[in-house]
Amino acid sequence: MAAIDLAGFVTDLKEHAVEHGFHIHDERHFLETYSLRQAWEVDLHPAEACGGPLDLHLALEAEPRVLLAFEDAVMSLDDGDLPDDDFLVSLSFNWSLPPMTHGPDLLILATDLAGIGTTTLPIEVSAIDSFASITDPAQRTLAIVGRIPLSLTAIVTGNEDLCGVLDLCAEVSTYMLDRAPSWLDQ
Repeated sequence: MAAIDLAGFVTDLKEHAVEHGFHIHDERHFLETYSLRQAWEVDLHPAEACGGPLDLHLALEAEPRVLLAFEDAVMSLDDGDLPDDDFLVSLSFNWSLPPMTHGPDLLILATDLAGIGTTTLPIEVSAIDSFASITDPAQRTLAIVGRIPLSLTAIVTGNEDLCGVLDLCAEVSTYMLDRAPSWLDQ
């Protein structure tokens, strides 16, 4: 019997995201046959962005060694006891917009988003400038990622409270939606 039900956790997380104003569009579960690494991906977006342009991609990644070590630790303890919070999986939030003709100043964007995410949801900002041909202007594509560790023990006990993180995701999404028209020439 498995010590943890990550698929059930992802299902609960999707329902929780809907309660925080997100629409779910797709879900995928990947299992790498060689290493047994697993990933769950969920495509969602804020309710007010149904017609675009902002998308949010949530990904939960679990390494098999962590899952097996957690299961071994659970089996070695007395019934009802759980291991310390030393066993972690990664939950990532990836925001995307279409390529932009007037991309933002990255330092200002990174500073603003760091103020929204605080230390609860650290956010990384990067961009790629692409040129279709040498005579075309650059089109900027943003990569905005928030990543947090989740304790397997907290997931099993139901103590992993993601309300604050989902609220911050909604704030980041609203910030991006408010500024997207000027970046995208809409």
